[in-house]
Order: sequence, then C-alpha cells, then structure tokens
Amino acid sequence: MTSLVGLFRAVARPSFLKTFPRSEAKITVAMRGIMTQQNLPHLPVPPLKKTLDKYLRTVKPLITDEEFKITSNVVAKFGAPGGVGEKLQSLLEKRAKSTTNWFADWWLNGAYLEFRSPVTVYSSPGLVFPLQNFKSSDERLTYAAKMIAGALDYKKKLDEDAIPVEKLGKDPLDMSQYYKVFGTCRMPGLTKDTLHFADPNNPPRHIIVAHKNHFYKLIVYDDNNNILSWGKLLQQLNEIIQSAGEPGPPIGVLTAENRNVWGKAFKKLSEDRENMESLDIIKNSLFLLCLDGPNPDLGNLNFQTRAALQTVHGNGSEANSGNRWFDKTVQFIVGDKGEVGLTYEHSPAEGPPIAFLMDHIVNYIEKAPSDVAGGKSPKPEKLKFNISGKVQKVLETAKENVDKLVDDLEMSCFTLKAYGKEFIKSQRMSPDSYIQMAIQFAFYRIHNEPGAHYETASTRKYLDGRTEVIRSCSLESVAFAKTMLGSKSNEEKVKALQEAVTGHKQYTIEAVNGFGVDRHLLGLKLIAIENGMDIPTLFMDTAYIRSSHMRISTSQVSGKCDSFMCYGPLVVDGYGCCYNPLPNEINFGTSAYKSCPDTNAEKFRQALEKSFIEMHDALVSVQKSKL
Repeated sequence: MTSLVGLFRAVARPSFLKTFPRSEAKITVAMRGIMTQQNLPHLPVPPLKKTLDKYLRTVKPLITDEEFKITSNVVAKFGAPGGVGEKLQSLLEKRAKSTTNWFADWWLNGAYLEFRSPVTVYSSPGLVFPLQNFKSSDERLTYAAKMIAGALDYKKKLDEDAIPVEKLGKDPLDMSQYYKVFGTCRMPGLTKDTLHFADPNNPPRHIIVAHKNHFYKLIVYDDNNNILSWGKLLQQLNEIIQSAGEPGPPIGVLTAENRNVWGKAFKKLSEDRENMESLDIIKNSLFLLCLDGPNPDLGNLNFQTRAALQTVHGNGSEANSGNRWFDKTVQFIVGDKGEVGLTYEHSPAEGPPIAFLMDHIVNYIEKAPSDVAGGKSPKPEKLKFNISGKVQKVLETAKENVDKLVDDLEMSCFTLKAYGKEFIKSQRMSPDSYIQMAIQFAFYRIHNEPGAHYETASTRKYLDGRTEVIRSCSLESVAFAKTMLGSKSNEEKVKALQEAVTGHKQYTIEAVNGFGVDRHLLGLKLIAIENGMDIPTLFMDTAYIRSSHMRISTSQVSGKCDSFMCYGPLVVDGYGCCYNPLPNEINFGTSAYKSCPDTNAEKFRQALEKSFIEMHDALVSVQKSKL
C-alpha cells in the first residue's frame, strides 16, 4: 500500500459526538435518496502559515536535529511570499469556492475507488458484535433471522427520517453517510472502481444469503412492503440450510483480489447471461448475510481474536473467505460457534453509521418479541454462476492470494479489565487522548523510538465531511514515554501524562474543525498535480515521507454494546489498533503483519496492557499522596 493511500484509510467514531432530535436540523433530500443537511458549512482551507508551523512541530519527534534543519529550510522556501506554496494555496482556495467540499472527491477516488490492492485486510474493517454461544443450529438461525430483522428495522427508521442527528458541541454533523449503507455496492473496474447506489424510485426488496459459497436471493418484504417477521425469515434460512448440499466453488474470493484483476474477471463473468443476472441481483441487494461454516484450527487464539479474523477475511479459501462478497457495503456474519459481526466496504462511509447500525441490531435482538410465523414465506432463489476456463484460472490464483493475506495477518484482540473510561474521566482527562498516549507509550516501550501515529478525526461538521488526521505522536507524547520508562517520580510521570493528554486534545479540536496538517498538505500536493505543476520538494523531504508512514493506525469506534472494530495495519512495519472504551473496561482489536520481523501483535498487546497499568498506578499513587 502506498503512503498516499495510507494517509487516507482509517475509521472513527469519536467519543465526543452527541445526538439531538433530527427535527432540529434543516434537511433536504438529495439525489439517490441520500439525505444531506444543505445548510452545513463548507470545509475550510486552513491558513498556509498555520499549517506549516504545525507541520514542523509534528515532524520534530520523528527526525534528527540535522534533518529538522533541512526540513525547516524546505518549509520556509515553500511558504515564502510569492513562492510555490502561496500559488498552490490560491488554487486550492479557488477549488473550495467551486465545490461543496474541496477534499471529498479526492478522498473517495484516491483512498478507495483508485486503490487497487485488495479491499480485504487492506481497507475493509471487521466489526465484532457481542459474542454468542450457539447450542444448536436452530439457535444460530434464530439469531441470524433476528439480525436481518434488526437491520431492516434500522433501515425503516432511516426511511422514516427517525435517526437522530449527531452533534459536536452545538454543531450538527453531516448525516449523508447513513443513507449510503443499504443497497450500495462497489463495482470493480479495470483501473478504477465505481459505487452503485440503490434506486430510490425502485428500492431493493431482497438481501443475499451466503452459505457454503452459494448465494441466495431472499425477499424480505411482503406484497405491501412490510418487513417480514423474523419467524418468516427463519423459515427461509432453514430452507437454505436444508437445500445447500455440497460447498460450491469459492467464487466470492474474486472480490478479495487485486481490484484490476477482479475488474477483468468481472468483465469475463459478465459475458454469460446467467452470471450477469446473478451479479445484478447481488449488486442491487440491501446487504449480505453470511452463514459461515467451520474455521480451521486457529491454535490457542482467544474467542475475540478468532471472531475478529473471521470478520476481516473469513480465514481463507478453504474456510469462509469464499462465503463473502467483499464489494457489498455491509456483510453480516454468523459463525457456527457464535462468532458474530460484520465486515464493511469502506468507501461510502466511515464508522458511525456502521456502529449505530450494530447497536440498533443488538438491542433489537435482545428485545425481539416472540414470533410464530404464519403462512408461507417467499422461496429463496439460488443464484447461478457458470465459471469458464479463463475465470477458473483467475479463481485459482485468487484462492492462493487470499490465503497469503490470511496467513500474513496476525491479530491479538482483548479486553482491558483493569479499568475503563470512567476512571480516566475521574482523573479529569479525555479518555480518547489518554488511550492514545497509552498506545504511544506501548510503541516506544517496544521499539525505543516514536512512530508516526494516525488517529482519525471526523470532519462531519462540514457538508460532505469525511476525516482528518490527528497526529498523535508529538513532542509531549515522546517526553511522556521517556518519563514513564525512566527513573522518575510518580509526580513527574503524571505531570508528563497530563501535558501529553492536553496536547493531544488540543490537536483533536483543531482536526475536527478542519485545521489538521495532513488533508491540507495533501490537497496542496494534489492541486499541483491537477495543474500539471512539479511536485514541490516539501513532499519528497525526509520529514514528510517519515511522518506520512503511519506505523500506528488507530481509531476509536464506540459501541454501546460489548463490541470492537478491527483492521490490518496501514504499512508493512506497522500496527492496527482500534478500541471501544466502555465504562469499566476497554475492548481492543490490534494487528500486525507476520512478514515483518519487527512487529508482533501479541507483544504489542502485552506492552499496551502494561502501559495502561503503569499509568493507572502512577495516577493512583499521586492521588493517595494528596489525601
């Protein structure tokens, strides 16, 4: 994955988002039935000097003093009056005046649709729901039926405009992403993908159920467009299970291939009429439900980690990776041992719509009324695929490639039981900033150096807003890590922690308001390319390259339930770390690549847990000394 694409990809649901009734915001209906608040402000272009000053401060911990002198000169030349920086700034400001969001199209295309590596592992996150313990096939299918019904109930609320608008302080947030989840599909192209949205004038009435690598069309509404009861959905799921027979060829692994390769294979598949019909049915479905089979022996991995791997990639071509269609925005997953969750294709939306959807489904399942399904349900339709010799060759290669992805990804997922966000709040600190400093501390503990650190900030207070980067590695975070590892008093450790947390919180405030470093600098680079100009030296400087090589990719995805999101690292020698802070514990999904000898997910987990304990102990010690 290139560093440019790496700068784009991450998910987040910041802890500081609140909600208020939807009626309090002016709403209009845009094309494709997507709701958007047209009165929201537009994303600003930050002042050039402020961005460059902030940039210098963020790169200083990552480079030597000599390199910093060189970088300072490069930045001074770039930002000089009448220089190239001012010219690019002017072009960017001109673009901002002619668009609703100067960064949105660049984001969608550069981060996703032009990204040609597999979406599996590299882009699409998994989201693990509260884990289950199915004692029978009937229990599992009942859960699956209620999961479908819960998702449809959530869609009904969207259709009725009953989902509350999120709020950042007093500012309403853009909710358009919520309306891009159901019925959306990423379509493979030869060099660039496209997004297919459901037709609001002819909305989908079906979902796809994947089982044993077979795909079934399942009607989920009656003739009056009422959602079928979960009992009737259960009838259809039972029929699928009983009629499935032997596993089919794992055609779904094609969607986990390099996007150019999949684009060519898709074109070949589409030459057959029955294949085209099946592809259209999948494309136009509301979502997928994957009824998975057994997984391979995963050794002594805990249940959370097993579930995470299953949601991210399905554990290989001989397990469940073929029982997927990774192009669909949402695929719900129900494993045979109680592994439940989803995987989602990232391009239409960030984490909030998916996390809210999960919480709604979990709540629906817990409170679902008893259901005695009367009458007949629509018969599920098994989709047909005719695989030619050419497609079969591509399929065999795709199986090998997805197995390599599966073999290389290492995950260690866990719950920090010692304390949660309530303790952190009691210390008058931001839980998110505190957790970010623990992650910095853990990395420094292992590698004895700071690492460029990506945390996602939502810029949805602006129209069509997506994300900005919070650069969590700072002068204060490095000083904090060194203080914790040195022979310092608890008072000194707490003071360093407080300063690091304060610095991070301030950067977060600037980022969510659109005044980070990364999106602005990337915009200046892209506007130069668009205008046929040479790429400025600033973007080839050691500091820019090193600070953009995000060895730590993090996100807070807060669910009300016992859940967590997980994904692969941004770079080969990096870590992925997603977390859900609950009142009295914190769930983590961490990852690394086995092919890198310098990183190990289990060691990172151990370092992280140790860092949290030491931070807690220092705070408690100082607190007790004041009594």
